Amino acid sequence: MTVTLDEKVSPIYQEVLARNPGEVEYHQAVREVLESLGPVLSKYPEFREYKIIERICEPERQIIFRVPWQDDQGRVHINRGFRVEFNSALGPYKGGLRFHPSVYLGIIKFLGFEQIFKNSLTGMPIGGGKGGSDFDPKGKSDSEIMRFCQSFMIELYRHIGENTDVPAGDIGVGGREIGYMFGQYKRITNKYEAGVLTGKGLTWGGSLVRTEATGYGTVYFVEEMLKARGDSLEGKVCTVSGSGNVAIYAIEKLFHLGAKVVACSDSNGVLFHEKGIDLDLLKQLKEVERRRVRDYASYHSDAVYTENGNIWDIPCQVALPCATQNELTGKDAEALVKNGCIAVGEGANMPTTPEGVSVFLDAKIAYGPAKAANAGGVATSALEMQQNASRDSWSFEHTEKRLHEIMINIHKNVAETAMEFGTPGNLVNGANIAGFIKVAKAMLAMGLV
Repeated sequence: MTVTLDEKVSPIYQEVLARNPGEVEYHQAVREVLESLGPVLSKYPEFREYKIIERICEPERQIIFRVPWQDDQGRVHINRGFRVEFNSALGPYKGGLRFHPSVYLGIIKFLGFEQIFKNSLTGMPIGGGKGGSDFDPKGKSDSEIMRFCQSFMIELYRHIGENTDVPAGDIGVGGREIGYMFGQYKRITNKYEAGVLTGKGLTWGGSLVRTEATGYGTVYFVEEMLKARGDSLEGKVCTVSGSGNVAIYAIEKLFHLGAKVVACSDSNGVLFHEKGIDLDLLKQLKEVERRRVRDYASYHSDAVYTENGNIWDIPCQVALPCATQNELTGKDAEALVKNGCIAVGEGANMPTTPEGVSVFLDAKIAYGPAKAANAGGVATSALEMQQNASRDSWSFEHTEKRLHEIMINIHKNVAETAMEFGTPGNLVNGANIAGFIKVAKAMLAMGLV
């Protein structure tokens, strides 16, 4: 199914292409949202009159800066840092920092654009932004990562604040990196401003469940999709791409809900364990020893590791892409559907190509797009901000209960919106439209800003 852009939004998309040349991921993210918005402009002509879409597609602020740092041998390296503060209609900019060699402005803009609508869907008072660097933390010592993070914060600190812009982690940025950046921010500003970064350590302002939140939230969303079809996760065979933070805790929650996860992956290959992934071993290898998934097979003789394998060729009933953007192609989607997959929940940002999305929608399987299904992470970041603002700390059980409620409400909202706009069951349309309308109405209320 190829979606043709409505005549009311097609010129807007052409303008985005012309104003942002070469940023293919950003183009993809914008088109995916615009494909849903024709009926919205018909219902709300004021959005068109005041050029709400055009304004949303132009970031409020784009910051690019140099990050010089020294390695352990004293050699000087230069990386590029980014922060795109996209939209603050609903609250301070909120979104992660990604450290990966693939990072360039187009990646950060795609992530920041998605974040606007994802944050809107959470119901929390947070705007959308994203940042990062083309720095690669893989293979670097703790000291090298600390020096890079300190240099990165020397510039970033002037652009962020608990009421301005609140970064968090993303690919390549976990608790270690957040700690180094927070320490430098505190040193520069002479403020213990806990709400300026989320994903902090539990002993100094972090929130319980934040580590688990994106993975848990994705599974909760899939659970709601299946409930709406009179089904559940109990006994389902699942595959989860990736083996980082999101994937590990998606696997954990799937096990909690009675599913069996038989495969995960990393950038080098795919691990298949038919009797079910040994989660304790996976956590030890990835979180403690920082090793690759291929090492798992040396502990379990019945596990199979395939270098450069394709996890989507493994038959499953539930698939969770939790690695990176555009990892699941149209061909992969066809293989999943052919092999009996009934539900897909996106734990990563935009992990399915447009061709893959079309396959899932045509097959009418339960498909949860990222801006809805992986909103649990940023929702719990907002809960961390609440705790920081009130100088409070909540229990794991209380915070997880809040997360679960938020994911249930997101599913309810996007499902009802899809129904309202004539596409029942199409949660892509539901998420795009519900997220957009809330931001658009806030922008109208604030005038031409």
